Amino acid sequence: MAFWREPLDAQEIQVTKGIVYIIEDRCKGCGYCIEFCPKEILAFADKFNNKGYHPPFAVRPDDCVNCHYCEIICPEFAIYSAEDPQSSTTTPPVNPF
Repeated sequence: MAFWREPLDAQEIQVTKGIVYIIEDRCKGCGYCIEFCPKEILAFADKFNNKGYHPPFAVRPDDCVNCHYCEIICPEFAIYSAEDPQSSTTTPPVNPF
């Protein structure tokens, strides 16, 4: 998200990285996860699952911020995200004084 100015607490906010897991055989190809992903990391795959639908796949998996929107919106519980244990994007809070 592009801000026209930087928030005052931008240095204190911890952004986690996530890993997206997709259970392809549960997917019915509705596209809700693709449409509502705030980082636009998902797209439809070219292949079909066992039900005959195109499941999503992560186009840019490194951009996932583990917001869980995809798993909240999925009616079939076919996608979820988990925090990446190797991400170390936490920055210590800056003392303004």
